[in-house]
Amino acid sequence: MNFHLLSLMTWLPLSGAVLMYFTGDSANPATARNARWIALWTSLLVLVLAVVMVVGFNPSVHGFQFVDSAEWIPAYGIGYRMGVDGISLFFVALSALLTPVAVLASWRESRRVRDYMAAFLLLETMTIGMFSALDFLLFYIFFEGVLIPMYLIIGVWGGERRIHAAVKFFLFTLAGSLPMLLALVWMWHHAGTTDMVQLMHTAIAPTTQDWLFVAFLLSFGVKAAVWPMHTWLPDAYGEAPLPGTIMLAAVLSKMGAYGFLRFSLPMLPQATAYFEPFMFALGIIGIVYISFAALAQTDIKRMIAYSSVAHMGLIVVGIFTVTVAGIEGALFQMVSHGLVIAALFLCVGILLARGHSLRLDQLGGLASRMPVYATFLMLFVMANVGLPGTSGFVGEILVMIGAIQANFWVALLVGSGMILSVMYMLVMIRRVLFDKARSVANAVMADIGPREWLMLAPLAVLVIVLGFVPGGLTHIFDGAVQDLVHAHVAALSSGAHARLAMIKQ
Repeated sequence: MNFHLLSLMTWLPLSGAVLMYFTGDSANPATARNARWIALWTSLLVLVLAVVMVVGFNPSVHGFQFVDSAEWIPAYGIGYRMGVDGISLFFVALSALLTPVAVLASWRESRRVRDYMAAFLLLETMTIGMFSALDFLLFYIFFEGVLIPMYLIIGVWGGERRIHAAVKFFLFTLAGSLPMLLALVWMWHHAGTTDMVQLMHTAIAPTTQDWLFVAFLLSFGVKAAVWPMHTWLPDAYGEAPLPGTIMLAAVLSKMGAYGFLRFSLPMLPQATAYFEPFMFALGIIGIVYISFAALAQTDIKRMIAYSSVAHMGLIVVGIFTVTVAGIEGALFQMVSHGLVIAALFLCVGILLARGHSLRLDQLGGLASRMPVYATFLMLFVMANVGLPGTSGFVGEILVMIGAIQANFWVALLVGSGMILSVMYMLVMIRRVLFDKARSVANAVMADIGPREWLMLAPLAVLVIVLGFVPGGLTHIFDGAVQDLVHAHVAALSSGAHARLAMIKQ
């Protein structure tokens, strides 16, 4: 199964983007048509390879699989190293799944189509490369490389305030990543290598771990939109074109949480234990404060954007419980959130495609006029608030179990904050679907068409299947999570945090 699969998945989208520029003059309508089809077929081919990877993954094997490595700068311990384990597998698959969805959602874009499609394929190369990189320098290149296509997607094809949003997104994420670069240099100097697997087993003094943890927090916290480092996100989500918002919310926001799991917990165990209460506080404030901010929104797109930030607070709490249940819940929630938030933004895009306003005070009555649309929207909203039988419930309940194991009061506050998500999402549903229609345009809006069915139906099926059969997902990342937690506990047991380690066991 390992025929350089990860390298093929990583670089194939970039090859497709390059191919677009050999299809003719950009002013020719045929070039735009060719660009659409090249982007779609390339992303679908990557999705097929991702399915091959998931099917061929062996959960009983510890460590990384589909490993692809080569010497790069051997004199400095830097190499081209790729691989996935149970933690990273589904993030790669999520990127592969949502890219063709974003391409389909962009099908009617008429401005600089070739550049637009090329930007999404470049974004796919960067995200898959980042989630599968096993070399710190390679990880950093992909992590920062994401900024280029997303900056262009927001700045060129975004809304009226697109330049402001694009610059804010770029500056926040770039400034947050500079401390991580310094941490990378220090760790390379300390260990003599940038091999991430080797760095996971390299001893670092507890005081130094604290400084490195802060550096990672500034980088990964901005990417994951952890409160109060989230202020770039509402502008970016609000001004980005809908396909760009889908990739931002469903994939890019997971990069920060993935960074905590890949670097902070295994490489900095003492610092993770020291900062655990602080991370709980950030997560809880994010859930509660951002939920109130969502409740105050008058625009459906911005309300969903704030909902995404609140869910990231829940994920942060799950990760830093450093329990098997909590981390598995965070991972499950990240996958579920990626599917659900992408679907919710697709539902927003359907309204925009019909020329409708996104203001809640101008919506209403869509349940009777667009019954299929209303059914999809209801399903994804219920998944977003964690209704049993949907994927959202499984992640939330596992995080709650992990939180109770770590601290009862944390679990109580998290649960209280989650009630707020039910409030603002039900307010949205009532005003959009069941209130009296406030516009004549509502009476003539067509229900969803074949292309929209093609985008929403697979996401709906996955949300339901994962809700009823969650073991298919947890079984795959269970081994990697148990290894991570056991290694963390062992590291604490050998130092000054032995008592905390015994409690976690």
